[in-house]
Amino acid sequence: MKTRIARHVADLPKSGIRKFFDIVAQSKDIVSLGVGEPDFDTPWHISRAAVTCLENGGTHYTSNLGTPALRQAICRYLARRFGATFDWTQEVLATVGVSEAIDLAIRALCEPGDEVLYHEPCFVSYAATIRLAHAVPVAVETHAADEFRLTVAALEAKVTPKTKALLLNFPCNPTGATLNVAQMKEILDFCARHDIILLADEVYSELNYEIEEAEDACAEAQLLPSFAAFADARDRVVLLNGFSKSWAMTGYRLGYACGPADIIDAMMKIHQYGIMSAPTLAQAAGVEAMDFGDKDVARMRREYRKRRDYLVPALNALGLKTLLPKGAFYLFPDIRSTGLTSEEFALKLLKEHGVACVPGGAFGPCGEGYVRMSYATSLDKIKLAVARLAQMLG
Repeated sequence: MKTRIARHVADLPKSGIRKFFDIVAQSKDIVSLGVGEPDFDTPWHISRAAVTCLENGGTHYTSNLGTPALRQAICRYLARRFGATFDWTQEVLATVGVSEAIDLAIRALCEPGDEVLYHEPCFVSYAATIRLAHAVPVAVETHAADEFRLTVAALEAKVTPKTKALLLNFPCNPTGATLNVAQMKEILDFCARHDIILLADEVYSELNYEIEEAEDACAEAQLLPSFAAFADARDRVVLLNGFSKSWAMTGYRLGYACGPADIIDAMMKIHQYGIMSAPTLAQAAGVEAMDFGDKDVARMRREYRKRRDYLVPALNALGLKTLLPKGAFYLFPDIRSTGLTSEEFALKLLKEHGVACVPGGAFGPCGEGYVRMSYATSLDKIKLAVARLAQMLG
């Protein structure tokens, strides 16, 4: 039967994260620093909106684009938090998580053989999603020396006349790297020079600790940085975002895409035939989250920052050089001093000491020599993990 499987599917490697956590699932007494999922439950007032929708008979299809209420809420939220403006009637599409939004954008834009630039280390699905659209993934390496930021010099070395789009994710999974406004502008200028579309996966945009620190010192919240906020680049930016990370809504499977009307319309056509519409109850919850969830996000962000500020110096004290991430909820410590490969390190830590992390190679070849540790777990568990790691390192 294997010979009947489409070649481009058969040749896809399985997710390095899922492969590793199949092992974790068979183990007991594990402290997990591996799963990229908030350990908080969805705030109840958000879930209550879904319950109310159900009680009121909200069990039917919505518009392919999403409910007007959700698309309007998305536009209000983006204007308030990022200074980005979109027309809710034709520039916004509700999707099944940001993962579907990424897939739709690439399939809507790419012909077979088109190249898509993306940075590594990166979220594990990027190269696979590009291949499934019959396009060509082109990795652009980032390095600890640059705090894992994507540089224009690295992009210029990889762009070709076949380049159709650039897919990036900042704040970044797995490194926690961020980009400031000046660096964003440089990347947008690069895209303009080469006439390519920028696909901005900003699902961790609310988990930006530089902005949080600024908010602590001023009465009015500072705008978060976003590629969508550059008015002169609106014709070449597709914003991809979702509810999973900011509002702890992973199980709701709700995301969205915003961008030029022609691109959103093309994405909607694929979504229309493959999905129909995002879950109705999730869309009702999304309206509540965007209009009334700021305090919940701030509360969770403060807790993540507290955990980060404990874990980074603890790892450095153990001899694992670790940069202070400015966003998301991941660390990417350098484990090369142990003499182990990333997979050897992760397996030894798991099997002999009961702590789960993810080998850096799962996020691309340039992630080798590192592991990803998530601090989306309680501080007590993080302290236990550090104690067990200290035992492993002697």
